[in-house]
Amino acid sequence: MDKKNDKISEATKYLPLSESTYYILLALHEPLHGYGVMQKVEALSQGMVKIGPGTLYGAFQALEKEALIVKVAEEERRKSYALTDKGRQVLKHQIARLEIMTHNGLEILASL
Repeated sequence: MDKKNDKISEATKYLPLSESTYYILLALHEPLHGYGVMQKVEALSQGMVKIGPGTLYGAFQALEKEALIVKVAEEERRKSYALTDKGRQVLKHQIARLEIMTHNGLEILASL
C-alpha cells in the first residue's frame, strides 16, 4: 500500500464520527479552550447540539490520545486545543461522507 492509501485508511478508521465528535473537531479548526468549544458547537449546529463539560473533556482526552487534536496552550486552568493534520484528514473524510449522504437523501426526496 502506498503512503496516500495509508493516510486514507488511517483517517477512515475513525469514521463515522458521532455528531458531538464531528462538531468538536469542526470547532477546533482554530485553537479554542473548552468553554469556547461548547459555545462554537452550539452555534455551528444552530442549537441542535449542546455539549456539557463532562462530555467535552472526555472527548478531549480521547481525541488527544488518538492524536486528532493537540493541546496548544494552557493558562491557569484553561487548556486550548487545535486540530492536528490527522484530525483535519478525519474531518475531511467525514464531510465527504456527509456530502454523499445528503446528495442521496435529496435525490430520493425529490423523487417522492
